[in-house]
Amino acid sequence: MTEFAGGGDGNRLTPYQDAWDTQHRLVDGKLASLADSSHEKAAFDSLLLVQHPPTYTLGTGSTPSNILFDPNDPQNAPAELFKTERGGEATWHGPGQLVAYPVLDLRHYKQDLHWYLRALEEVVIRTLAPLGVRGGREEGLTGVWVEGRKVAAVGVKVKRWITMHGVALNIDPPMEYFRHIVPCGIGDRPVGSLQEAWERQGKTGKLQVQDVTPLMVKAFEEVFGVALDSVKD
Repeated sequence: MTEFAGGGDGNRLTPYQDAWDTQHRLVDGKLASLADSSHEKAAFDSLLLVQHPPTYTLGTGSTPSNILFDPNDPQNAPAELFKTERGGEATWHGPGQLVAYPVLDLRHYKQDLHWYLRALEEVVIRTLAPLGVRGGREEGLTGVWVEGRKVAAVGVKVKRWITMHGVALNIDPPMEYFRHIVPCGIGDRPVGSLQEAWERQGKTGKLQVQDVTPLMVKAFEEVFGVALDSVKD
């Protein structure tokens, strides 16, 4: 049984620290439930869908040179920077990007990190399909790509098979923020957005995060074989 925690709705922005703290609280509760069956609430898996204010994050093995601004000068930085415990390199979060943070016990699914990464990619691929956008994978790389451009980045942390962090899908973000980093440490592949792909197909109108959120919820349910029981804002 899986709970859905909303937040990818309209212009509401969730500070990165708040979402990070929520994930830690959920993970700690699930870890406690492994030793104490009285922690009934923690037995539920959770999915947080949010948008953040402009934020840069680093993974545990991030290369300092992939940050193209001075991290020691926060007053002049283009956005706040967080060093996190997820895998992967530098990335950006912000308005116009839908971020999914599943807090799952992989014992209920498959105890295989590679399978989990591919499953998150599959969620995005299925999210794009109803919009007529074909997403795919690149051999040897994580994430989802459209016409050679990376539209979704994946970075996770797994502790005793409990997951945190997740996947970020660029719907229509301000792309200039990506110029201040080497996104995901990949300097020779461009970052793209769903809106750009939409326009290249000759389609009109602006895609909004709230348009894509229900598509991601449905795709998540399909890929992980769950029903998202409750909505909490």
